[in-house]
This record gives sequence, C-alpha cells and structure tokens, in this order.
Amino acid sequence: MLRFVASVLITSGILMLADAGLTLAWQEPISAFIAAREQDQLRHELNAYARNALPRERLLVAAIRGLRHRLAKLAEIERKRAKTGHPIGRIELPTLGRHYVVVQGTDIVTLRKGPGHYPHTLFPGEGGTVAIAGHRTTYLAPFRTIDQLKRGQRIILAMPYGHFTYSVERTLVVGPNATWIERRVPGEERLVLSACHPLYSASHRIVVFAKLVAEAP
Repeated sequence: MLRFVASVLITSGILMLADAGLTLAWQEPISAFIAAREQDQLRHELNAYARNALPRERLLVAAIRGLRHRLAKLAEIERKRAKTGHPIGRIELPTLGRHYVVVQGTDIVTLRKGPGHYPHTLFPGEGGTVAIAGHRTTYLAPFRTIDQLKRGQRIILAMPYGHFTYSVERTLVVGPNATWIERRVPGEERLVLSACHPLYSASHRIVVFAKLVAEAP
C-alpha cells in the first residue's frame, strides 16, 4: 500500500511539474484543449450565421448610399443583436501567426472561449472605439504575444458584414482599472486590445492601440 501511495504521489508530482513547465513555455495545456474545442464550435456557429441571417440584413441596407454608411448600419444591427458568449467575428494577427473567433462579452466564463468584445464599445464600422480583451497564459492564450506587435503592423477584424484592417500605433502598460482606454475618441475609429500584464500576473494591463486604415464589404 505504501509503495502504491508513493507511486501515485510521484506520478502526480511529475504531472504537476510538466503542467507548470508547459504553462511557462507555451500555455496552460488543459484550458487550451477546452478552449480549442470551444473555438471549433464557435467557427461553425459563425459560418452558419453568415450563410443564413446576413443575406437578409444586406437587403435591409441595400437602399443606403455609400459603402461606409451601409457598413455602419450593418454594424449597428449586429451589435444590438449580439448576445453574451456568442461569436461575432474573427480577429487575425498576421505578424504573430494567430487568429481566433471573437465572442461578445468579457466576463470570466465568456473569455474562456476566446477573445471577448467589450459590450459597451462599438462594432467595427460604427466610427468609434472597438475594444477586445483576451487571456495571455490560459484558454489558448490568444493575446500572449501582443507585446510583440510593432507600429505599422496589421490587425484584421473579419466580421460577417465586412473586413476591417487596423494599423498598430502604440502599446502601453496601464493600471488594472484604466477604463479610459475603452472610451470613444472623437474623430477616431480605433481598435484597442487589452490583456493582463506581466505574464502570470494581473497587476497591470498591456494595451495595444490601432487605427482603422481600410474597410471592405
């Protein structure tokens, strides 16, 4: 019995050390597996929505003149329809080799699925601030390497109604309660990405600011 207990304890210790090592070098593996399954499901939901619901919305705005005005109306419709935990679009970080489905909401449960859109901020195309939060060490760690983004590099938000390309302007480290980063700035259409900083700590937040440089239906 003592030998059995000792073997169990040794095996458990090895597994815990392996988990810690993977978390430090890559990300927490168990939550990554869970989030990967969630992302697969979200992709299916988003594709089905784009096929079935979006064509009707395009008919509603067909009479609006000007691409920017049509996209703004579609964005408003989508934002008002969005529900917490549901997919709203995709974020692509080409220079980091990362892409994820974005969900609506930033509560603890929702962020386990992927990057989350702050509900009180606008959608791409509405002419204001779009803010998205994400984990850095758990649940696929979508924003683990956003500190590597450089000025001029591209970030793409592929929404069901349009594609929006942003150019990175700057990166800041702020306090955990710096809500000013999510505010709308008159005359600017920008994207804000935020995550805990440094790694394995929530003492601060790292924030990436990017400006809109292109939009397409």
